[in-house]
Amino acid sequence: MVPEISLTPQTINRFKQRFGERIAVLHSKLTVSQRNEEWRKIYTQEADIVIGARSAIFAPVKNLGIVIIDESHEESYKSSSVPKYDTIEVSEKLIDLWNAKLILGTATPSSESYLKGMRKEYEIMTLTKRVNQLKMPEINIIDMREELESGNRNIFSSALQEALINAFNNKEQSILFLNRRGYSSFMSCRSCGYVVKCKRCDISMTYHQNKGRLICHYCGATQKVTSKCPECESQYFKAFGLGTERIEEETRKLLPEARISRVDLDTTSTRNSFEKIYNSFKKGETDILVGTQMLAKGLHFPNVTVVGIVSADLTMNLPFYTSNEKSYQLITQVSGRAGRGSKSGTVFVQTYDPDNYSLVYSKSNDFKSFVKRELSLRKEFRYPPYIDIINITVLSKKEQIVQQFVTEKHIEIRKSLSDLIAKRKVLMYPPMNNSIYKINNKYRVSIIIKYKKGVSDEIKNCLRKILLNRSYKEIDISIDINPTSI
Repeated sequence: MVPEISLTPQTINRFKQRFGERIAVLHSKLTVSQRNEEWRKIYTQEADIVIGARSAIFAPVKNLGIVIIDESHEESYKSSSVPKYDTIEVSEKLIDLWNAKLILGTATPSSESYLKGMRKEYEIMTLTKRVNQLKMPEINIIDMREELESGNRNIFSSALQEALINAFNNKEQSILFLNRRGYSSFMSCRSCGYVVKCKRCDISMTYHQNKGRLICHYCGATQKVTSKCPECESQYFKAFGLGTERIEEETRKLLPEARISRVDLDTTSTRNSFEKIYNSFKKGETDILVGTQMLAKGLHFPNVTVVGIVSADLTMNLPFYTSNEKSYQLITQVSGRAGRGSKSGTVFVQTYDPDNYSLVYSKSNDFKSFVKRELSLRKEFRYPPYIDIINITVLSKKEQIVQQFVTEKHIEIRKSLSDLIAKRKVLMYPPMNNSIYKINNKYRVSIIIKYKKGVSDEIKNCLRKILLNRSYKEIDISIDINPTSI
């Protein structure tokens, strides 16, 4: 399995070269007829190997021998929509049923997986060197505060600008990474402070210059861009923040003669669009590739010598306990795109927080020290993998209904679990509005429960009794175990 549908073509080609044509493909972008045909090939055993994204785990394979999950740390292996499932957990159950093997392949294991290895539940097999004994890229942490003090107000540090120019002059390729699409994060008035927000969501709209519109990245709503503030009609109404469109624009200013492409959801939404951009870059027809986290996953470009992570702070400052782990993984994975050929690679990580431990350990490629620090913090503050978390999210189009419902159910659940709470086996938090309170006209409030391993059955029975064995009007309930975000 691969974490992104876009990675299936190159994976299929590699497997066909080694194992022949008896390969089936499963992912959500197939047409109904294509999916039926692939499903038939698997069921009738005309295919020996199934390749696909997370849904491929449900393929009707007979006589299963091995499950391989590539880039197993990726969040995309956990389904956030109904039915919710964790591909790794499903795989563990499958291999038990078939007496098969499971391989989790990654350069940056999750804390959960690594702890299982330390406890001998998994066997850890380590590759200490790159393929063909290639050197690891040199990682430079750039303090953007110093850039500002020196008078550089460009989004690229002086060192990154110089490296991009040198790579272009030497006919080498570069990758620029920013995990946010669009041109800018939001539009705001400098006179009155007004920020354009989505009418259906409690979030600012993102400015997309190439479309000339503001777009909500949560519900897809669009809105025209005005030259004046809609509130006070001030002309000081401008776009703020960065997106991949802006990175592309600034790169063209720096290197007008360079051939530049962008990889994000906006440029790869049509059929085969990703493959066209990928193949163009692989053939050397593109000099610089700008993109989001799609660039971090399993892509091999031997002529890339420079990688720039334009803002590491975006991931480090996510409001969730996994933010530093995500940051370390992203930096390591994106950095791994550099120096994969005969020429050495250099990585530039731009940040306003250079002492963050995820950056310090990624610079030295010291995963063991990073995961030791991460697990220590998780244990101290009672986070997975030492305990489990259940996030009960209640959604409704009516704010009063959702608040009243959550308050009532919180009292019922707390009463039902009172013995476990008294024994400190369960920790239950008061209801809290989600970080994005409203999405697509639905208000979202969560009840968070932390609990020790071994009491999950009592928790599940409680929630079934109070929440699931009845129907509600104007209310939706979502239950997620160990969520990746709230």
